[in-house]
Amino acid sequence: MILTVTLNAALDITYRVPRLRPHSTHRVTEVSERPGGKGLNVARVLAALGHRTVATGFAGGGTGEALRALLAETDVTDALVPVGGTTRRTVAVVDAATGDTTQLNEPGPTVSPAEWGAFLGTYRELLGEARAVALCGSLPPGVPVDVYARLTRAARAAGVPVLLDTSGEPLRRGLAARPDLAKPNADELAALTGSTEPLRAARDARRRGAHAVAASLGADGMLAVTADGVWQAAPPRRFAGNPTGAGDSAVAGLLSGLVEELPWPDRLTRAVALSAATVRAPAAGEFDVSTYEELLAGVVVTDRPAVA
Repeated sequence: MILTVTLNAALDITYRVPRLRPHSTHRVTEVSERPGGKGLNVARVLAALGHRTVATGFAGGGTGEALRALLAETDVTDALVPVGGTTRRTVAVVDAATGDTTQLNEPGPTVSPAEWGAFLGTYRELLGEARAVALCGSLPPGVPVDVYARLTRAARAAGVPVLLDTSGEPLRRGLAARPDLAKPNADELAALTGSTEPLRAARDARRRGAHAVAASLGADGMLAVTADGVWQAAPPRRFAGNPTGAGDSAVAGLLSGLVEELPWPDRLTRAVALSAATVRAPAAGEFDVSTYEELLAGVVVTDRPAVA
């Protein structure tokens, strides 16, 4: 099975309005709710791709109960650890006229030392069955900033490949623990390395410890810097839509490709097609299989120079 970790899970709520105007009242034409947070989005896409997937992290309060009820309707196995606080909500407002999305993210609940200890026990137990693990997203209050470094070292000690998808100080510290793959976006790479040139920044991130770096470039696709080579994959065209969960779909593509031992160009093709299909979907973190398959045939992968 594939294990995903979402320490700051969320109930994703998507509103669609005819047109978003500041300082005005809006009539919502459509509402959808999904279990969210980066790792849960990854888990749902992995399950849709046919992989047995287990999701762990934290959930609490009425929002946490709603999240778990929705998760029970999917093929993802729920191994979330209860907390006393209330799981956060994220609200995406989609402007139907432009296709643009405005995102509002609540903070997460504070995690107590006892709750953190319970999670660690669950995590170590699940590693015994995992073929790979994804460590995803922001950290709720009360969780140590070096948590992803600790979880990476535990997974590597158990012989389980690690994909790290976070930002800021957790990313910097996590890279030092040598994850098998890091998946920042261009802005996160620039904040980490000080370079706005993606290839240079990805090389810098790899020198900091990651065995490979796959950088999301938004509408321009994805860049991978690995021990085997450097590739860039681009979608067939640019798409307007809801980007919520698009990066998480890319993570699912990369992680599924890892466990299936696909060549890097095929992993990138899958990741970019899934990401673009998610942008085109009406609800956050969803994708249409026929759209994905159509896009899969149109992704273009090119070799990049081995030396900048």
